[in-house]
Amino acid sequence: MQEFFPILRRSVLFQGLNDAELSDVLGCLNAQPAEYAKNQVILAQGAHAQAIGVLLRGSAQISRIDYEGNRSIVTSLGPAQIFAEAFACQSDLPLSVSVVATTDCTVLLLDFRRLITTCSQACVFHSRIILHLLQALAAQNLLLNQKLEILSQRSTRQKLLTYLQQQALTAGSSTFCIPYNRQELADFLEVDRSGLSTVISQLEREGQLIAKRQQFTLLSAN
Repeated sequence: MQEFFPILRRSVLFQGLNDAELSDVLGCLNAQPAEYAKNQVILAQGAHAQAIGVLLRGSAQISRIDYEGNRSIVTSLGPAQIFAEAFACQSDLPLSVSVVATTDCTVLLLDFRRLITTCSQACVFHSRIILHLLQALAAQNLLLNQKLEILSQRSTRQKLLTYLQQQALTAGSSTFCIPYNRQELADFLEVDRSGLSTVISQLEREGQLIAKRQQFTLLSAN
C-alpha cells in the first residue's frame, strides 16, 4: 500500500498528511486497494454507493446511459482523483451514473461511514479528512456548473468552444490536451460525432483553433 502514498497525498482527501499519518488513517479505515480491468464497471448505474473511491493507478470515466442506450460522459478520472463522494453522502439514492475503468486500474474504496466517524486512534486526521471532503463536494459542484454551462449552449459549435475555453483557462495556456478522443468528446458534449468533426474542421479553416488528436490550441482565446 505504501507504494501508493505519493498518489494519496495528491488526493484532496489526504492532502497535508505524511506517511505515518496516512498509515494510521488507512489502518483505521481498513482500506484495501482493488484491481479493475479495462472496461470493467467499478460502480454501476442504479446501484447504491456505500464508499468513496480514490483512483490510484490508471484511468476511468464517469458516464450516464439514457433510456435509449445513448452514453453521456460526465467526466474523466486520473490518479489521485476521487469519485462517488456525493452519492455516498446520499447512499439511499441509486447512482445515476456509472464509473467504468478505461484502462487497467487500481482503486481504493473508502467506507463512507467509517470515513466520517472520528475514532480514538486518528480523530485529528479524521477531522481534517472531513473538511477536505466538504471541499471536494464544493469543487464537484463547480464542475457540474461548468458542465451545465456547456450543455446550455444551443449549437455543437458553441458547446465545443465553451468547453475548450474552460480547458484553456484551467491549463493557463491556449494550448492544452483534453482527456477524450473524438467519440468521447462527442459523448461528453452530448452531440453527434460526425457533426462535431465537421465543426472542428470548420473552426480550423477559420483559423480559430488547431486540433491534433487530443491537443488543441485556441488561436483566438481570450
